[in-house]
Amino acid sequence: MLKFILDILSVPAILVGLISMVGLIAQKKSGPEVIKGSVKTILGFLILGGGTGIVVGALSSFGAMFHYGFGINGVLPHNEAIVAMALKTFGTQTALIMAFGMVVNILIARFTPLKYIFLTGHHTLYMACMIAAILVVGGMNGIALVVVGSLVLGFIMALFPALAQPTMRKITGSNDVAFGHFSTVGYVLSAWVGSLVGNKEKSTEDIHFPQGLSFLRDSSLAISLVMAVLYLIVALACGQAYVEKEISNGQNFIVFAIIQAITFAGGVYVILAGVRLVLAEIVPAFTGIATSLVPDAKPALDCPVVYPYAPNAVLIGFLSSFAGGIVGMIALLIMDKSMPGLPIILPGVVPHFFCGATAGVFGNATGGIRGAVFGAFAQGLLITFLPVLLMPVLGDLGFANTTFSDADFGVVGIVLGNILKLFVQ
Repeated sequence: MLKFILDILSVPAILVGLISMVGLIAQKKSGPEVIKGSVKTILGFLILGGGTGIVVGALSSFGAMFHYGFGINGVLPHNEAIVAMALKTFGTQTALIMAFGMVVNILIARFTPLKYIFLTGHHTLYMACMIAAILVVGGMNGIALVVVGSLVLGFIMALFPALAQPTMRKITGSNDVAFGHFSTVGYVLSAWVGSLVGNKEKSTEDIHFPQGLSFLRDSSLAISLVMAVLYLIVALACGQAYVEKEISNGQNFIVFAIIQAITFAGGVYVILAGVRLVLAEIVPAFTGIATSLVPDAKPALDCPVVYPYAPNAVLIGFLSSFAGGIVGMIALLIMDKSMPGLPIILPGVVPHFFCGATAGVFGNATGGIRGAVFGAFAQGLLITFLPVLLMPVLGDLGFANTTFSDADFGVVGIVLGNILKLFVQ
C-alpha cells in the first residue's frame, strides 16, 4: 500500500490529473468535460516532462564534457541521484512523511492564511526523503519521526509558495497561480537583488537587436546559438578523441556539439508548450477545489510555469546562474587551501538551468535586464555554498559524490539538522 501511494504521489502528471478531476467534479461539470479536462492536464504534464527529459539529456553530456575538459573533481549536486541513493534506506519513512505531509498542507491551506496547495509531486518526494534522512541521522524514529516530518513538510509546502507569491503577481499579472518549487529562497533572493540593482521597466523581453540580428527575437533560435557556443567550447576543451569515444558514440564531436545545443533548445520549446496546456486546464479546474474544500486556495506549480512570461530571461538567467556556480567553485577551491577537506561543489548544469532560468524570470520582474543577470548570479552562488553547509547533517549521505541541489533543500536541511543537534541528541 505504501509503495502504491508513493508511486501515485511521485508522478506529477497523475497527481495533478487527479486534482483536476476532483476540481471539475466539484464544479459539477459533465462527464465528458471531466474526462477532457483531466486527460488534457495529464497530457500537459507529460509534454512538460518530455521536454524536461530532452533538456536533462542534452545537459548531461554537457556536464560530463565540462568536468573532463576542465579537469575538476568534486561533488555534483543532483536531486534525482541523491534521492535514489537515500530511498534504499529511508523508503518507508519517505512514503509516510510524503503522504501525511500532503494532508498537513491541505489542512494548513484550509485553516490558515497560507492558501497554497503544493502540486509539484517530485519535489514533494525529494523533500520528504531529505527530511526523513535528517530526522533518522538526528536520532528520531517511529511515530515521532513521521509526525515531525509530516508537519515540517506540510508547513514548508504552504510557506514557500507564500514567499514567492508577491513576485509571482508581478510575473503573471494575476493572483490565480502560485509557485511550487523548492528553490524558492534563491528566487526570492534574485527578486530582491533585482529590485536593488535594476529597473523593471527595462525588461529582458524588450531587448532591441540590431536590424541584422532581428532573427534573434526568436527565443528558440537565440537559445540554440548561445548553447552551440557553450557546447563547442567544452567539446574543444575535451578534445575530439574523448567526445567521440565516450560521449557521442562515434559522431563527429563538432556535429555532436551543435546537435546537442539545438536539442536543448527543442526541449525548452516543448516545456513551454506543456506549461501553456497545463495552465489552460488546471486553473479553471482548481477553482472547484478552492470553492468546496479550501476557499481561495491557489495551485502551486513547478518552476517552468513562469518561463512563457519571459523567454529571454530564461536564457539570461541560466547563463548568469552558471557563471555564479563557476565563481563559487573557484572560491571553494581557494578556500580549500586553508580549510582542507572542504567539499568542492561543481556547477551542475541541470540545477543551474532550471533554477537559474527561474531566477532570471524573478529578477527580471523586479529589476529588468540587470535584475535577471545579477539576481540569477546571486542565486547561482547560493546553490553553490548551501550544499557545503548541508552535507554535514546528512550522515552517510553527506559522503556521497552528489547532494541536494536546490536552495530550499539546503535551507530546510541546515536548519532542521542543527535544531536536532541541539534538542534531540
